[in-house]
Amino acid sequence: MMDDPLWQELRLEAENVARREPALSGLMSEVILQRHSLEEALSVRLSRKLAYHATPEGYLKDVFMEAFHADPHLGQQVRNDIQAVNERDPACPNALYPVLYFKGFQALTCYRIAHHLLGHNRADLAFYLQSLISEVFTVDIHPAARIGSGILLDHATSFVAGETALIEDDVSILHEVTLGGTGKEKGDRHPKVRHGVLIGAGAKLLGNIEIGACAKIGAGSVVLSDIPPHSTAVGVPARVIGVADEDEPCRSMEHRISKSSLWTPEQKS
Repeated sequence: MMDDPLWQELRLEAENVARREPALSGLMSEVILQRHSLEEALSVRLSRKLAYHATPEGYLKDVFMEAFHADPHLGQQVRNDIQAVNERDPACPNALYPVLYFKGFQALTCYRIAHHLLGHNRADLAFYLQSLISEVFTVDIHPAARIGSGILLDHATSFVAGETALIEDDVSILHEVTLGGTGKEKGDRHPKVRHGVLIGAGAKLLGNIEIGACAKIGAGSVVLSDIPPHSTAVGVPARVIGVADEDEPCRSMEHRISKSSLWTPEQKS
């Protein structure tokens, strides 16, 4: 895809890596330089990671390629995710890193294929992919969960999203976050996270609750009730302590809470 700027950027960076580090020249060639598109590169990279003896690597690659071909929107979603990682993660020097090395992006891309399969009457394969994603990446996303694009799943270890969870566009989530049920409800039972939200490491969001647009959830918090838009919630159980200073916390990645953003005693009451 010669008209795809991101793909051209990835190819150029892969050529540079191959020159700088001969030990990685084979990887650069196999995943990037021999391929014709980002979609093909991801299909190669991810099928190699997920392949088990019962499901050959070549078959999984074809499954990924078929999904990308059937739904071009998947390609745009992964491009938005790459941009989110590249812009928000200071550990990401360029767009090649998520494709090759970052398991949060890789797990999210695999989930997108599983979600596509579930929507096209291939539930068995979708849930098989979910099990592989959980084993390989330690990320467990139900194929029926709905996740927008422009998502940063940073580090990603132990991230869980249940069947009826919703994550809108442009959300940043750190490791060990759970979007789960309480264990007693049925039906629509998982959190709904609106756009622009930042969720700190280890936060647990439980039940059919709503995290309002551009809210901020502090690390280690346990959220059991709705959080209003543009607010900051912390604690166990979490409570709203003030407003979010940033227009879109997902982009600023600012986890500190300024004194000026805290509610006064009068506002708390």
